[in-house]
Amino acid sequence: MRHHMRRTLASVAVLAGAVVLRAAQPFQMPARAIEPPKTPLPSEANSADVTRFSFIAYGDTRGPNDASQIYAVHQGLVNQMLARVKALADTEFPVRFVVHSGDAVLDGRKGMMWNIAFKPVVEKLTREAGLPFFFTVGNHDVTTLPIDSAERILGLKTTSEAMAKLWPPDGSPRRLSEYSTYAFGYGNTFVLMLDSNIAADKRQLAWTTKQLEGLDRARYHHVIAVFHNPPFSSGPHGGDVIEPPTQAFRALYLPLFRKHHVRMTLTGHDHFLDHFVEHFDDSGHTYRVDHIVSGGGGAPPYSYKGEPNLAAYLDNGKAQNVRVAHLIRPGNTVAENPFHFLIIRVDGDRLSLEVIGPDGYRPYGRDRVELEDETS
Repeated sequence: MRHHMRRTLASVAVLAGAVVLRAAQPFQMPARAIEPPKTPLPSEANSADVTRFSFIAYGDTRGPNDASQIYAVHQGLVNQMLARVKALADTEFPVRFVVHSGDAVLDGRKGMMWNIAFKPVVEKLTREAGLPFFFTVGNHDVTTLPIDSAERILGLKTTSEAMAKLWPPDGSPRRLSEYSTYAFGYGNTFVLMLDSNIAADKRQLAWTTKQLEGLDRARYHHVIAVFHNPPFSSGPHGGDVIEPPTQAFRALYLPLFRKHHVRMTLTGHDHFLDHFVEHFDDSGHTYRVDHIVSGGGGAPPYSYKGEPNLAAYLDNGKAQNVRVAHLIRPGNTVAENPFHFLIIRVDGDRLSLEVIGPDGYRPYGRDRVELEDETS
């Protein structure tokens, strides 16, 4: 595993079928690196006193013609982001960065898709708005194949080319070397960017555990995890379907997140807005985790399919009195689930969110939703 990104892809054989990837294949066109903002996010030390700001969250921006044109939906959402960034610039809660939960393009192995459809749109955020952009991989970016498969290696290589100037370099304290896994801190908030396609991978889990165990919680009041596959969803990737990444994430990461009082997860994969709230008890206190699915960046919208099967998860969490409430459900039809992005506000120990979509989309029935920290 430690050398999986270093292998020469031009001659890697797929073990199951003697298929050889050769440099002449068109999908091996290199992805050009997305240009970062001229001013990077301040170092963790230099932002230690910040307690009020906003950030943007969205995902699933793949379009049907990513190999030939910019996707108008993604571009339109980014234009709305730019307007909101400008409107918030002189307030107490300026937008400081953007996180993307994966599935950037239709096929992340193909460099032309990154170059044509994704790079020019995202550079409106990084270059025009000057916002640091943090991306984690989805299944369309790196496939769902095993970690050492040739196709995943190719997808990760091409994605890494696109993110070469945005991700922390290998060897950084907040980067898991040779993976797409990393973290960053800003103000009183710490963000984990995880690869849920390999949720069962022991090395990523060990790295995440070490990051959380070494975290200064006197400073970092909010810990947020961004990844692609939602732990809970009521869409086609949820309900009675428990996909392997979800099963592994529930079993391995959610208990770890409870132990370290992770405050929120931001995911995609299902193309709508879904919001679950998990409560649990620890040392005589009650804690809250908001699990938000926001896959409204342009991929074909999905609709509500049914409540997730949580019987085993709740049974395993009985010692902490784990319970899960479904705060908002997606609509029953595709038309009821428009494209959107989130603006999350950090105000000291309080978090709140705003959903921005076409035609004044407000699924919560109000402009801003307070996410109270229910520790007591």
